[in-house]
Amino acid sequence: MNLSDKVTIPAQVMAREVGDETVILDLANGTYYGLDPVGARIWQLMAEGQTLVQVRDVILAEYEVAHEDIERDMLALVQALLERQLVSVDA
Repeated sequence: MNLSDKVTIPAQVMAREVGDETVILDLANGTYYGLDPVGARIWQLMAEGQTLVQVRDVILAEYEVAHEDIERDMLALVQALLERQLVSVDA
C-alpha cells in the first residue's frame, strides 16, 4: 500500500455519521466499528474516491498535525480497515 492508492469500500460495508463520529457496520458479519472525528473525516474522503495522498493533504490543511504523524496514523487506520475487510486498496 502506498499513498498513490485509492481505497474502495465494499458493498457489504455501511457507514453513517453520528455526530462528529462515524459508525461502520459490516453486514457480512454484523460487526460495528466506530471512528473518531479525524478517522471519520479520513473515511469520508476515501469514500469520495480520493487517493491516500489527497486524503493526507486535506487532513493536513484541516488539522494541526505533523506530516509524518498523519501519514503514519492514516496508513495504520487503512491497514486496520483492510485487516477487517472493511476496505480494499486499488493500486
